[in-house]
Amino acid sequence: MTFTTSPARRWPALAALLLAAAGVLSVLPGEGEAQGLAPRTEPHRALFPVCAGPVRVTCVVDGDTIWYRGAKIRLADIDTPEVSRPGCPREAMLGRQATERLRSLLNAGAFALTPPPDGRTRDRYGRELRIVTRGGQSLGAVLVREGLAARWGGPRREWCGA
Repeated sequence: MTFTTSPARRWPALAALLLAAAGVLSVLPGEGEAQGLAPRTEPHRALFPVCAGPVRVTCVVDGDTIWYRGAKIRLADIDTPEVSRPGCPREAMLGRQATERLRSLLNAGAFALTPPPDGRTRDRYGRELRIVTRGGQSLGAVLVREGLAARWGGPRREWCGA
């Protein structure tokens, strides 16, 4: 006994397969992105969870580091409390708050990624350096105003002090 599928019954399966392929391709680096994200000022948009597990494509590592489309990016204009090796319980708490706040800010809408004006492109750990902005305002500056970050290049902030 031979079963054949009519063309009308094959279209939904083919459409689902094409949508799945498009979804996979949308998270892979595009042309020019394999070596990192090219500077773009047009809006980016993505859903950022907090990073968990070994596979990191688009997620928030901590208050000043994200993965976006497979590239590890350090926010160039701020420094936030450590979450991986905090110096004290207060720094750990502030680090978690900064991480969650950055996640919330990124998920609130479109943003732009621009290189810092001082010409730096990578930090000593190989992370791409970018300033993340929305409407011309640095999201890092929002964290500084809220006491969850220090401006990069300023005096090193002591997160464990009173």
